[in-house]
Amino acid sequence: MHRHDFSYFMHEGVSNLFSHGFMSFAAIGITVACLLIMGTFSLVAYNAEMLLQTLESEYEILAFVDENYNDAQTKAVGEAIRKLNNVKSVEFITREDAMASFEERNLDDYMRRNIIPSMFRDRYAVYVNDLKLVRQTARDVESVEGIGDGNVRVDEDIAGGFILVRNVASAVSLALIAILLVVSVFIISNTIRLTTFDRRDEIAIMKMVGATNWFIRWPFVYEGFLLGLLSSLIAFGLQWLVYASMVKSIAAADTLQFLRAVPFSSIWKPVALSFGAAGILIGVGGSLTAIRKFLQV
Repeated sequence: MHRHDFSYFMHEGVSNLFSHGFMSFAAIGITVACLLIMGTFSLVAYNAEMLLQTLESEYEILAFVDENYNDAQTKAVGEAIRKLNNVKSVEFITREDAMASFEERNLDDYMRRNIIPSMFRDRYAVYVNDLKLVRQTARDVESVEGIGDGNVRVDEDIAGGFILVRNVASAVSLALIAILLVVSVFIISNTIRLTTFDRRDEIAIMKMVGATNWFIRWPFVYEGFLLGLLSSLIAFGLQWLVYASMVKSIAAADTLQFLRAVPFSSIWKPVALSFGAAGILIGVGGSLTAIRKFLQV
């Protein structure tokens, strides 16, 4: 593509953008709204994923050590567990530590006065890499000498709940983003189709004098590119404000203190790239869809 061709195509694209001012404004507004909804839902899903990963990292399998084992044997049990598949880390908890933890969670004076360390057992807290394999990992831990059957405590319902929430959130997020992307492309396509409809006679003449399809397409591609880029810039700025407001509201709510939102300053670059890519894809995709019909002369 020559430099003068680029200048011509860009000039025509900008002219087309302003020739239908209201429709272009409407297309930008609706595309911004779609991008903002997609961005907000994606950021919520991302934060939910980060929260789930944090909770999953705290999920533990408790393996109780044989009461008759000495310190050396107990340490060997921990080393054996650490070598198992899907085990991320292992933490040893003494009976005294277990008693202290129990006292912190139970404020009943009678129970606190009547418990003694011998009522508890040394145990290992086992953290896993993949929650989907937690059942198999629990069986592997039971097979370790010094643990045995019935001495492993694992809550598979909690693990299954984490996996279910993650799968549902991912599926809903992808479905919503796909739907909004199609809607945005349709809107941009209809806006640019108005431009091509007004210039259908000109396009027909250009075809008859030998203009190639791509020579005719390029001005409309630039128009769609500009519509998408401008929409993505506006949507990104609004997204930043909306996200900052959400984070501030969560931090101020006493009932939501367990939630920890990812700072926007640490994710703005991939968010900006995603908005730009989505906006340009919507704009260019819409323009190519709109012009296709009028090139069949």
